[in-house]
Amino acid sequence: MNLGIFLEMIPDGDGTWWESLASGLGWTLSTAALAWIMAFVLGSIIGVARTTEKTWMVRLGNAYVELFRNIPLIVQFFVWYFVVPGIVPAVKALVVTLDPTQHQFVTAIVCLGFFTSARIAEQVRSGIQSLPRGQRNAGYALGLTQIQTYRYVLLPMAYRIIIPPLTSEVMNLIKNTAVAYSIGLVELFFRTREMGEMTFQYFEAFGAATLIYVVIAMTANRVMAFIERRVAVPGYIAGGK
Repeated sequence: MNLGIFLEMIPDGDGTWWESLASGLGWTLSTAALAWIMAFVLGSIIGVARTTEKTWMVRLGNAYVELFRNIPLIVQFFVWYFVVPGIVPAVKALVVTLDPTQHQFVTAIVCLGFFTSARIAEQVRSGIQSLPRGQRNAGYALGLTQIQTYRYVLLPMAYRIIIPPLTSEVMNLIKNTAVAYSIGLVELFFRTREMGEMTFQYFEAFGAATLIYVVIAMTANRVMAFIERRVAVPGYIAGGK
């Protein structure tokens, strides 16, 4: 094992290989964080829409989930990066103002945000529908509007129940950022492949990347586990007592 390779300068002289991997990690974490915010907000809205009594909202939400959940992620990356700017003038006008790296970064956030939001929407729907019908009726009996019932009664409980599957989504999102290499984003996996191809030290490059992915995924897991323990509802999820 040649650990010294990480301290060697990359061919263009712009830092060492370790600094290159660290730079890629920065793009990975930034992409994952912003995509998560988008996915959580959008997924919550779609999930709520699928539990209302309005048929058209339920059908629209179902169509949204099935669309983004059933198309391979790499195909969605190519569609957002190559196809959408060519058929939507407003997007094309925006892309013209961005440099290639910014275009790749924004595309990765949007693609991962929509893809993950479809999965979160399903979990939010499941969380709400797992609650007794009496909770919704109690909100209405207190004079709350439908929006207020969701805001103060249903969603606070539903979010607590679905923290375990949301933990899996956080970890999946971090790992899914690796697919962004397909459109040229210089995230961690892109830098890892670059290091392997230019130095032929594949074991060291992918070994380091594997370790980094494990660390950040497990860190996210422990943070979510801490949140789960802090907000657990007794009787609804394990460890809630």
